[in-house]
Amino acid sequence: MVKPVVAIVGRPNVGKSTIFNRIVGERVSIVEDIPGVTRDRIYSTGEWLNHEFNLIDTGGIDLGDEPFLEQIRQQAEIAIEEADVIIFITSGREGVTSADEEVAKILYRSKKPVVLAVNKVDNPEMRADIYDFYALGFGEPFPISGAHGIGLGDMLDAVVEHFPKTEEEEYEPDVIKFSLIGRPNVGKSSLVNALLGEERVIVSDVAGTTRDATDSSYTYEGQEYVIIDTAGMRKKGKVYETTEKYSVLRALKAIERSDVVLVVINAEEGIREQDKHIAGYAHEAGRAVIIVVNKWDAVEKDEKTMKDFEQKIRSHFLFLDYAPIVFVSAKTKKRVHQVLPLINMASESHSLRIQSSVLNDVIMDAVAMNPAPSDKGRRLRIYYATQVAVKPPAFVFFVNEPELMHFSYERFLQNRIREAFGFEGTPIRILSRARK
Repeated sequence: MVKPVVAIVGRPNVGKSTIFNRIVGERVSIVEDIPGVTRDRIYSTGEWLNHEFNLIDTGGIDLGDEPFLEQIRQQAEIAIEEADVIIFITSGREGVTSADEEVAKILYRSKKPVVLAVNKVDNPEMRADIYDFYALGFGEPFPISGAHGIGLGDMLDAVVEHFPKTEEEEYEPDVIKFSLIGRPNVGKSSLVNALLGEERVIVSDVAGTTRDATDSSYTYEGQEYVIIDTAGMRKKGKVYETTEKYSVLRALKAIERSDVVLVVINAEEGIREQDKHIAGYAHEAGRAVIIVVNKWDAVEKDEKTMKDFEQKIRSHFLFLDYAPIVFVSAKTKKRVHQVLPLINMASESHSLRIQSSVLNDVIMDAVAMNPAPSDKGRRLRIYYATQVAVKPPAFVFFVNEPELMHFSYERFLQNRIREAFGFEGTPIRILSRARK
């Protein structure tokens, strides 16, 4: 199920980022602990009443030297374009300002659900002053305090009520769903056409030609596939050219629906920070990943070029050390035939389940060869391990004290599992639990 998108909008200095951090809680700090993942603080996942949603903070974007009101307008337009529900933040200390009215005009024309919140209402006496905000035209204003966490529950209740009720189209369990994500103009549409063997997607050199993600069904050698094309991750126009980091939003929806994600890199331009932003979301979502270097035909090569480029990828994408790399040309179709077998392999790894007895044999051998280091006289003891989930594969280790499971030793165990069982193309998760 695709998570709804909630955008936080408002003029500067009303506390948008504070509200953002309150809603996402510890999630932002948790994802930043993943080595090598480059993150924007303006994206995270929130949860309320068992509803998960993607949250964006428009205050986290820098629009350079744009005039004050122009910045507000552009941020509001981005939110309108991408969000299912908008939280409009104002300030109870300053009251209704002309900038608030400008934002309100833009949001009112959007026809999107808007929940109006009056921030910085830090004491009950200030609640009497919020009635002026009815004039903005969005119904009841919710008095909140981001600094103290007051009133956020009522506000989020209203947000959840506006979430779309439509269900995503479901495919049969044996259908492999994969998506292509990457910066604009890396050749995603051309690669879709090369895989389909037909001109099903409009191909253009103009970044952002394809406006929305589209599904294409495909059967090859008896295996059914659904290609979720995200070529429209950034639309044409000044706003999206200035704010490329917002292109991730379309990738999020496609990633959530995919079993396998193809991270497409433009060989001509090399690796950019945005490539790491986008790939990081696929990793965090627990999807199988394949790195596809497109436009390889346009690169001047010698016998070392491919190996050097692969080493660069490995150094930049430390968190994707499990992902296979393939160098292709959608234009000449060179090596495109290697992509589907890699997708099959990654999908199989993603759903692979290991028998507990076999798993424990491997783990106990690994521990015997390399015991966990002691910490202040205490040593980690692993009693038993079992696989508890697939897509991605997740393993629970029952131990004496979970806090003794150091990251480096967890990494060692992950590597032993991969050596024994493969799991190429998929992340794996290890959870430590105290044995009762």
